[in-house]
Amino acid sequence: MDVRTLGDLLDAVGGASVRLVTAPAGLTAPVTEALLYDAHAPFPRVPGALLLAVGVRPEDAGPVLAAAAEAGMTGVVLRGADGRAPDDVHGVALLSVDEDAAWHHVHLLLASAIGARPAPSAGGLGDLFALADAIAAAAGGATAVEDPRQRILAYSTVPGQPVDEDRRQGILGLQVPVSAENTEQYRRLFAADGPVRLPALRDGGLPRLAVAVRAGGETLGSVWVIDAGTLAPDAEDTLVQGASTAALLLLRARAARELARHLGDDLLRRLLEGTADAATAAQRLGLDGAVRVAAFVPDATASGPDAERTALRLLDVVRLQCEARYGRHACVLVDGVVYALLPAPGARHRALAEDIVARAGQALRVPVRAALGGTVPDVASAAESRADADLVLRVQGPDVPVATIDEARPRVVLLRLRELMAEHRELSADGAWRRVLSYDAEHGTDHARTLVCFFDAGCDMAGAAKRLAVHANTCRYRLRQVQRQLGVDLDDPDERLVLWLQLRTLAGLRPATR
Repeated sequence: MDVRTLGDLLDAVGGASVRLVTAPAGLTAPVTEALLYDAHAPFPRVPGALLLAVGVRPEDAGPVLAAAAEAGMTGVVLRGADGRAPDDVHGVALLSVDEDAAWHHVHLLLASAIGARPAPSAGGLGDLFALADAIAAAAGGATAVEDPRQRILAYSTVPGQPVDEDRRQGILGLQVPVSAENTEQYRRLFAADGPVRLPALRDGGLPRLAVAVRAGGETLGSVWVIDAGTLAPDAEDTLVQGASTAALLLLRARAARELARHLGDDLLRRLLEGTADAATAAQRLGLDGAVRVAAFVPDATASGPDAERTALRLLDVVRLQCEARYGRHACVLVDGVVYALLPAPGARHRALAEDIVARAGQALRVPVRAALGGTVPDVASAAESRADADLVLRVQGPDVPVATIDEARPRVVLLRLRELMAEHRELSADGAWRRVLSYDAEHGTDHARTLVCFFDAGCDMAGAAKRLAVHANTCRYRLRQVQRQLGVDLDDPDERLVLWLQLRTLAGLRPATR
């Protein structure tokens, strides 16, 4: 198993639950396991461990911190240590949990995260199947473990234990059959504090003994045992103990998934920034060959918490659709923009983006825009495709919900030219374009717009006049004034080109509508 670092652990469970007070050795210190402190037992000596200082107040934690440092531990967890940290933590990390936090819950949370593997795996289902077999053998009846949505996560395979048709159908589809009677049984089960005996739902069926699986007040699922009249006398106790173990396994599986997703998000974020190792990223993300970045952004009218919630919901929509289309997803939220790394070939990318924009717009009730960067040969060039997508978003109008870099190339080039010209004084400080704008400002003329329309019309006088909605002679007169009074040589193709670019990019004059 890969060794967790303190930083990995805080990324997985940090926030409101577990807070870092200080880390003298940094966030790369290894964390091997979580231990409960017992003042009446010998002090544990486990290098890299996190010690949960049960019964120790922050102001009295000095000796415990010193002993933890001597034992080579990575850190100590205290209740209510925020703002009450000892002056000397002896070089170990200090973490804080709430004053009313249950130590067994904190221990379960940390132990699950430390034991979680960074890569997706069976998600703890193998252990759940072993647990189901253990409960079935001890309680005397076929057993199933379910999640809160009545999906069957694991089931026992002990030979000779009676089952009924509901059991068979549930296992075949890994989903409990839906019925009004079934719904009522689940209502009773989740309202009870302990095991519940439930009658058979139909003729030929068998009754059940069931218990809810909970941790910290959260319902994680349930455990069901078929009662064919052969249950052991202590079956209820067995079920309660089994539910406690199931809670640990489900929390550990959740922590593994969350840690894997966090590490994947971080890897993708660094890949899009161009700082990740491409070979590692390709292997971890399962992307080999050409890729393309799609960027999705919600309407910018929302602000503050609403904008953050909208962006997170958009991320969920993009993830779901990418997983449905490709069987996996490589999506991340960065600065309010959701990026998806799509595998080639790219023929379906636009259709996928259009589908996501339509679905997200309905779900979020705000307009969503999508931009597709260029297809690049491998993930090592993903940052280039991301840069393309970002540029498309900048030039994309609200009336164009989906655009590719090829479609937006002319506007992107003008945008980059404007930025380049603005950075260099010799390209923007002086020149004919400034003389024209100054003259218009002083005399109330419209020479700059006339020039842009003339250039847009391919230097055709009639076409320019039509764009300006004036007579051709008026347009001709204005252009003669520009040449005579401002010294602009409209017969010079280089001067025409430079003047057109400066007026379009630096002055921001848009093409006139025909």
